[in-house]
Amino acid sequence: AFKVCRIEPENNLDMILEAFSITPTVNLVIIGNWNKSEYGIKLKKQYSKFKNLYLLAPIYEQNMLNQIRSNCTFYVHGHSAGGTNPSLVEAMYLGLPILAFGVDFNRETTYNQAIYFNTVTELTELLNGVNNLGLAALGEQMKVIAEENYTWRVVSDKYKHIFSSK
Repeated sequence: AFKVCRIEPENNLDMILEAFSITPTVNLVIIGNWNKSEYGIKLKKQYSKFKNLYLLAPIYEQNMLNQIRSNCTFYVHGHSAGGTNPSLVEAMYLGLPILAFGVDFNRETTYNQAIYFNTVTELTELLNGVNNLGLAALGEQMKVIAEENYTWRVVSDKYKHIFSSK
């Protein structure tokens, strides 16, 4: 599994790391700014000892990020604040199955077609049954949604429509 984000509480990393720490057969790579806050420092110290957790420093080179992402089985998206998140859309474009925190904007971005969790227990149950989730089909579906809805052409046409209707 893979996650790239700012290491902030609203991204639910504590929940995600706890779930993966009690599911040692599923690996997780998280790329983020661990040393920028007390929250990040605490989480890195607490979870670095787990052999299935890879807590990496920020990587800003898009091709390298895409290479790492595309070699993952699925993408975990824990954001609980914001809107259409670029890292979520990027993972969708790569055809990655999405396990996302179940807030409205994540559901809207994925057209309510991803797999959602809201608690450590729910995420742990998903991870324990990850082989039964139909990940290949879900990844294909995420790619289609991204290609149909998140191109510059589609987005600019929607803005054009909004501005011309006023």
